[in-house]
Amino acid sequence: MNIIIVGCGKVGHKLAEKLSQEKEHNITVIDLKYNVVQDLINEYDIMGVCGSCSDIDTLNDAGIENADLLIAATGADELNLLTCFMAKKTGGCQTIARVRNPEYAKWLNVFKEDLGLAMIINPEDTAAREIARILRFPSVIKIDTFAKGRVEILKFKVAPESPVADIKIADMSNKFGGEVLVCGVERGENAYIPNGDFIIKSGDFVSIVCSPEESVEFFKKISVKTNRVKDTIIVGGGATAYYLAKRLIATGIRVKIIEQNPMRCDKLCEMLPSASIINADGTENRVLLEEGLSKAESFVALTNIDEENVLLSLFAKTKMTGKIVTKVNRIAYDEVLDGLDLDTVIYPKNITADYILRFVRAKHNSMGSNIETMHLILDGKAEALEFRVQENSPIANVPLEQLKLKDNTRIACINRGGKIITPHGKDTIEPKDTVIVVTTHRGSKDISDILI
Repeated sequence: MNIIIVGCGKVGHKLAEKLSQEKEHNITVIDLKYNVVQDLINEYDIMGVCGSCSDIDTLNDAGIENADLLIAATGADELNLLTCFMAKKTGGCQTIARVRNPEYAKWLNVFKEDLGLAMIINPEDTAAREIARILRFPSVIKIDTFAKGRVEILKFKVAPESPVADIKIADMSNKFGGEVLVCGVERGENAYIPNGDFIIKSGDFVSIVCSPEESVEFFKKISVKTNRVKDTIIVGGGATAYYLAKRLIATGIRVKIIEQNPMRCDKLCEMLPSASIINADGTENRVLLEEGLSKAESFVALTNIDEENVLLSLFAKTKMTGKIVTKVNRIAYDEVLDGLDLDTVIYPKNITADYILRFVRAKHNSMGSNIETMHLILDGKAEALEFRVQENSPIANVPLEQLKLKDNTRIACINRGGKIITPHGKDTIEPKDTVIVVTTHRGSKDISDILI
């Protein structure tokens, strides 16, 4: 595909990185800053144009007439929408716009229809959705959903006293029952897609595939807390905090937001009348303790400064036993953060790039299947993809034990009309099923890509 990325900030940079790794796209970036464009050209095998995306000559220089997709990811919502409109009228390509302002939320469907947008993405709302999902199941580090919420991949850390420690994966179903499949294990720097002989150890990060109902039963059996949090303290009252609070309040969770800017506090009081809004400096330890940090069931650090969020979370960890979530924008520091044991870390730019990459994959598939959902798992070392299987798929109606899969590839789940099947050797995949595949091989676009 010929893809144009407008805006080379954190999201644009991450998109350029991920799409260039696909090796099958011609990518051109546009930005006003010459040095930013040059840095990206030098770092990745892409082209670049320096100029304003609202200038039709700049779009023409970037090859808008031959483009298949334009992604507008500048810091200005209005500019993104204008650029998509111009691209649609000039080149007829599909367009994706980043729109962040909560005041535009009620107009998103109108924008999408009238401007012919293929997708509208909001990094803050997307991050809020991920955090809300985590707070529903606080003992889990990460939750990815598939099959319209019927299937989840949940990541948790094995405690020293856990009954899961030091047992073979093949023995888990006999010991704990249920239809739970281990699809990945992280141990130190290594990631595994394990077979039945793999032995889980204390300190491992284990990812399982199952339905939400099965996950609750499984975690109860291994003595892991399964009930959602009752309250949360959020430091930072930006857009992510607003979207998160709105979601949490709708599910009955009490929300307290600590924000330093008095004008922003007034605005939050108007938009979130059910939340407690505190006008104070949330980075002061005294303020956090006075507002009940030690008794809170969860804490979310959402300031605009990564270092503040990390330090706040480390402090919270010494004062409370509840769930802690940390927002980090600069993805380059993820290896350093892994060593701090911060509980759950959310990278909004990464999540946004993954959503867009999933769209690009789906548009680039062949006739054998469609990509419905895609998530990066095992700390980005593997992909979990949900394919919809068509009549002519090479895997249809063949017993799984007869399929010749690539190494480090596993069929983790079959969804047949809403019925969730944990796959075994004698099972077959039928047309119209959706299938969840976990693999360390990147870039799969069709179900046939998992075969040797």
